[in-house]
Order: sequence, then C-alpha cells, then structure tokens
Amino acid sequence: MEIDLNGAAVALDGEANPIVDAVLAALRANGGTVVEAADTADILLMSNPLRPGTTVQDPRDQHADARKAAMAMAERGGGRIVFLISATSGMPMRRHPRFSMENASILAGMRTLAMEFGPKVLVNAVGFGAIVGEAMISGDKAMLSHTPVGRAGRIEEAVAAVLFFCDPLNTYTTGQMLGVDGGWTAGYGRNF
Repeated sequence: MEIDLNGAAVALDGEANPIVDAVLAALRANGGTVVEAADTADILLMSNPLRPGTTVQDPRDQHADARKAAMAMAERGGGRIVFLISATSGMPMRRHPRFSMENASILAGMRTLAMEFGPKVLVNAVGFGAIVGEAMISGDKAMLSHTPVGRAGRIEEAVAAVLFFCDPLNTYTTGQMLGVDGGWTAGYGRNF
C-alpha cells in the first residue's frame, strides 16, 4: 500500500516487535520521518504487547501518554494516533482473561480520546489476531482453529491496516478498531 506522508513526523510509544518494525519501515518508505518525542509527532503509534501471557502497560498510563500527545497535536492543528492492540480487546479469550480485559480497557480509552480530540486528531486502533513472521508475533495458536480465513495473518497484512489509518486521504475514520484477525472476532466456532 502506498500513501503520501509528505515528511510527517512519526513516533512510537511502547514496545517494538516485528509488526512495529515493519510499520515504521513502511511509514518511512511512504515519506514519514521517525522522531523520538511523542509530543512532536504527527502520527503516534501506541504499541502494546500482542501475545497473551505478556504484561500490558497500565492502560491508565498509556491513556495519559496518548492524551498528552493528542493535546500537542490538537494545538498544532491535527494528527493521528493509532493503537496497536490484540484482537482480544473486542472479543475476550476465556484462556486469557486478564490480557483480554487489559486490551479492552485500551480500546475503550482509544475511543474516549477519539471523542475528546476529534475532529483535529483521529484516534483509531488495529486489533491483531494470529500474525506470524518467523514465529508467532501476535495472538494465540488456539485462534487459528477458529479463524474463518483458515490461516495466520502475515506482517504485510498487518502493516496495510495501520497505513490505512495513517493515510492523509483518510479523514473521516476515528474511534474505530480494524480487526486484522482473519475473522476471529466474528465468533466462528469459538470453543475457548
């Protein structure tokens, strides 16, 4: 996917992983410039752990970081914040209740930011299901037997969803989570 970022400043808040690395490379390839300070960014990626069993940053702390960046963006005239979260934010997994709850809290916080800072700042999320690279990057292997598409997602599919929210031509989407999960959150044959 190609978009024209025309030198937009891009920052990362949170942990790196192969999806984040690929997203940052794609944003650079499309004219973005990666910066360190979140409060100077035009586009802020809020990256969260994507595998159950990992510790998620306190959602209140993350909300505060994103809100501070949104305030700075609004003062400058606009910006975009994209939360990278687990698909369990929209459909909890019985096997991973705490991880599901933490991600649902992040999703709710994202939506409150979208309401508070729209129309100047667009705030969205990408909810990842089972995504593989050399190994499982996101999700849980149990998701694969309940995914209508019948396979794990690829990193380039995850990147395309993030680019959609960063595209300057996308001016009317805010407060939404795009599930990149092969249909897992549709509830197909769930038995876990």
